[in-house]
Amino acid sequence: MRYDRTVHLDTDFATAVARTRDALAAQGFGILTEIDVTATLKAKLDHEMEDYVILGACNPPLARRALDTDRSVGLLLPCNVVVRREGARTAVQALDPNTMVALTELDGLRPVAEEATRRVDAALAALASTDTAG
Repeated sequence: MRYDRTVHLDTDFATAVARTRDALAAQGFGILTEIDVTATLKAKLDHEMEDYVILGACNPPLARRALDTDRSVGLLLPCNVVVRREGARTAVQALDPNTMVALTELDGLRPVAEEATRRVDAALAALASTDTAG
């Protein structure tokens, strides 16, 4: 089972992170957390790796609907979005919101997952279309 929704961009890492933030914001997602995996592994383990950031994105109305359905679904929130270097390109990956339904088997989460999927897909499509236009 695939659990990601991914686009690849022909842009530098910093630009990809900034554009990802903007695309998510346009779909009602705020960034609650940001984990610089590259810097953390370097500082804690002296390990070198490619640029890799995890953005914890949250759409408050969707989060509330999901939590009203099942308080334990907070374990799957916020929606993680990874921006990472992949060779000469930058990959932007979001957790497929349908994973909530697949893992919990709660049909009540299906409408929330469907709307979240539409919004995540719209953000990723905006990134991809801006990339080809630029």
